[in-house]
Amino acid sequence: RPPEDEEEEAEVGWQEKLFSQFEVDLYRNEAACQTPLDWQYHEEIQKLEKAGGRKNCRIFTYTDHDRFTNLEELCQKVTDLDHEVPSYLVERMANVRRRRQDRRPVEASSLKAKIITWEPSEEFIKNNHVINTPVQTMYIMGDLGPYGKLGHREYENVLCTIKVDGNGVITVKPDFTGSKGAYRIELDGEKREVWEYTIENASAQVQPEEEEREQCVFRDLYGRHRDLLSVLVGSDFEMPLPGTLRLFVNGEIVSAQGYEYDNLYVHFFLELPKQWSSSPFQQLSGVTQTCATKTVGWDNVAYFCYPFTVEMFYTQEDEGVFPYSLPQWPVLYFEVLSLDFWQRYRVEGYGSLVLPACPGVHMLTIPTWRPVELGTVAEMRRFFIGGSPELEDLTYVRIPSTFKGKRLSRFGFRTETTGSVTFRLHCLQQSKAFLENSALRQRMQSVLDRLGGFSQQSSVYNVLEAFQRARRRMQEARESLPQDLINTSASAV
Repeated sequence: RPPEDEEEEAEVGWQEKLFSQFEVDLYRNEAACQTPLDWQYHEEIQKLEKAGGRKNCRIFTYTDHDRFTNLEELCQKVTDLDHEVPSYLVERMANVRRRRQDRRPVEASSLKAKIITWEPSEEFIKNNHVINTPVQTMYIMGDLGPYGKLGHREYENVLCTIKVDGNGVITVKPDFTGSKGAYRIELDGEKREVWEYTIENASAQVQPEEEEREQCVFRDLYGRHRDLLSVLVGSDFEMPLPGTLRLFVNGEIVSAQGYEYDNLYVHFFLELPKQWSSSPFQQLSGVTQTCATKTVGWDNVAYFCYPFTVEMFYTQEDEGVFPYSLPQWPVLYFEVLSLDFWQRYRVEGYGSLVLPACPGVHMLTIPTWRPVELGTVAEMRRFFIGGSPELEDLTYVRIPSTFKGKRLSRFGFRTETTGSVTFRLHCLQQSKAFLENSALRQRMQSVLDRLGGFSQQSSVYNVLEAFQRARRRMQEARESLPQDLINTSASAV
């Protein structure tokens, strides 16, 4: 609990200079003044001493012109390592973001006329390859040294950083205290002192009339900007034909984890069901790079970060009755393989993924399995010479596309659970049916009219499927019971 004279409150204006004890001791001496700014501070300190001394004690500021601000921006660390050595790129990039630039802004007239510069000059590339917004900075500091020993640099701590860029955006870090508790600073000295401070906005509140006038100006500005963009972009967008749905998937094979061998790669392809199609130049298959694994927790994880893009079209042929006419969604089949030093490959697992029916971002982790043979000979062959039982048809992971029967038996097919593969999918859907108003959508005249709410339909479809499975199990149970027991129970009822 500090004494009462240790409590201090200061109201600081933008770029207002409050001197610390160290600066007072430094700039009081004329021999320490070298630059015009130093001499200006020397005169201001003399005026303060004649007027009775400075009002602040522990709270002081560093403005945009001080050396501390320049050093603080150039010495930003990239990591939290204490002994970090800046790389060549960090050193070069530290001088790119200039502060208080005096150069002319980018030609406003050419920016409105064209969005893309097809033949940029070297000077244009140099000035625009990074964010280059002029910034003014101010630091509110605190001298947290022991009582009576103020003016030591090692006890200076940043209480608040205020930045204003050329666009008029004000950044205050940390934020105003408000309803939150006070901020705490713990010192590592012998007494391990704990200091608390609050930050409040002392600016005058804007009058309601001025605020309303400002909102009107902003609305007018944003409206003009929206009209400008609409003129530049236009409205001639390619729309799918009526009765057609376009499905656009930006996918990424993120990682594979939990497999036996190292140096993994993934082979995948997309199967389009009936009524689905794609352009002739669309790649529906791919192979990732070979990736070494790293230990994360208890698993060995291979991070692929392999992107792929797929565009498909669904064409409605005939009408059906809800919910039995729901379209089948495309399926992504994949296999995970490993490659060793002798270029021997082994199948590590098979899996499949039904593309999500709902648009948006989806993170999916799919478990995999692989076929196995009984006995140690097969495992020794797999270890020493590579190779393992493989599937001739990758669609055998689900129901094969060539299968035409009623029942698919996998009796006697031995498998083993292996690892899993993580996918990140960004799905977009486009159809003229989505442009219809809500009244037409409620009629649900066609399958495409209902694709917007496919998630609810799929839930209903799942409930109906579960009901059908329960009904089949009930019928099988009745058939397995003795006939006299069924007759007795029926007569009792």
